Amino acid sequence: MVAQLMSLTLLFCACTYNGMNRHLLANALWRLMPTLLLVIAMRGIADESPVLRAGVARVNLTPPVEMKAALGGYGARQSKPAIGVHDTVWAKALVLASGERKFALVTADVLAFPPQFKAAVMQGLTSEGLGADQVMLLPSHTHTSIDMMALHPGNVFGNRQLGIFHKELFQRTVEQLVKVIREAGRDLVPVVPGSTTVSVPDRNRNRRPGLTTHDTDLIVTRVDRTNGQPMAVLVNWTAHPTFMDEEDMLFSGDWPGHLQRTIEALVGQGVTAMFYNGAEGDQSPVPPADCGSNWERAERYGREMGIIAWRTWEKIQPKAVEAFAYHTATIALPKRQWHPDFMKTGGAEYGLNDANMQAFVEQLVPSETRSTCLRLGELVILGVPAELAAQLGLEAKVKARQTTGASCVTIGGLANEWISYALPAAEYAKGGYEASVSFYGEPLGAILVEAAVRAAQGLK
Repeated sequence: MVAQLMSLTLLFCACTYNGMNRHLLANALWRLMPTLLLVIAMRGIADESPVLRAGVARVNLTPPVEMKAALGGYGARQSKPAIGVHDTVWAKALVLASGERKFALVTADVLAFPPQFKAAVMQGLTSEGLGADQVMLLPSHTHTSIDMMALHPGNVFGNRQLGIFHKELFQRTVEQLVKVIREAGRDLVPVVPGSTTVSVPDRNRNRRPGLTTHDTDLIVTRVDRTNGQPMAVLVNWTAHPTFMDEEDMLFSGDWPGHLQRTIEALVGQGVTAMFYNGAEGDQSPVPPADCGSNWERAERYGREMGIIAWRTWEKIQPKAVEAFAYHTATIALPKRQWHPDFMKTGGAEYGLNDANMQAFVEQLVPSETRSTCLRLGELVILGVPAELAAQLGLEAKVKARQTTGASCVTIGGLANEWISYALPAAEYAKGGYEASVSFYGEPLGAILVEAAVRAAQGLK
């Protein structure tokens, strides 16, 4: 092609110089005209590659006290309503778009989302042109926020230890998530992202007896407007938000809430900080020493982690990216069952027994689920709909890093719905609390890892 254009130019010069008949030049131009038009069109397409655009929003998820909403996470609370608010719990959405592609990433200061909940959210988004594969819900897993079973329409058991379905709360929470996604997608502006991973070795631990494996990756993503103004900060860290116990009866985002507020205060400029948890199935935070009450310990831990994340954010250099993709893999789950240890641990906590367990697993946990993954430049979020053990999370991250070539691969824990804990087969066989709340037997952990990696392979 280049040679032909050069020949044409030389011919034009020769004809002009020698005063030759211009018919020769005209004929040559006519023959090359289709090729010239194709070159111009292709250059135009290359020069107009889709720009990444984004919008962000937040809504207050804290139920009014008069709604008498229960806190989730501990059966010993017996579905007693919260008595007030220690700190506000939020849902936040980042909507990303490039060309025809659009994706909504939602974080929420809640325990988890049950099966059937996301479907209700998607019904409310019909007019937005978003499909289920274009939305990822990521709860922080705080144990001082909305009870998961209060949001489960299939929860018909009336078991106060397990949790009571609360129709009004369900409807309000669905409406708030629909609202935040709509608001985030209303006015999208050009943005540039950047992500990085740092190791924080001493802030979490493995809570399973005899295990030391823990995920030390802190992954921070910076999304700025093209004028340099910060829009959003995404933070992934792996640990249970369980500083508060069953006697603490105020709504709170626990340490992830304090982490987000700390980042927003330090960055300023109206930025929105969004936290999502990792493979936290067996991961606990390492508490600060000599720090007073549960509330004070949660605040100090969240602030200290927020400062680390902010310092990491400062060093990120956002830039235009071509890699923006999402993909979902369907997962056929193994037979629903319960561990022999269940009645000694999870069963005792949640008031379940051999007589009602079969109905419980058939009604409340699904036979099929999905893993949705998102790629944004060097960031890949592997959405896993379970509380994955850290060993499995690290395995999935290594495999997905090899598959995608991305440098910052994270686990989006409890993504879209909570189905179970998930452990390596050997750990499941050992029993204990985490195994007792795993409802698909030994194969589940390996199946979820394979599905997450398979979803990552579809990121194109």
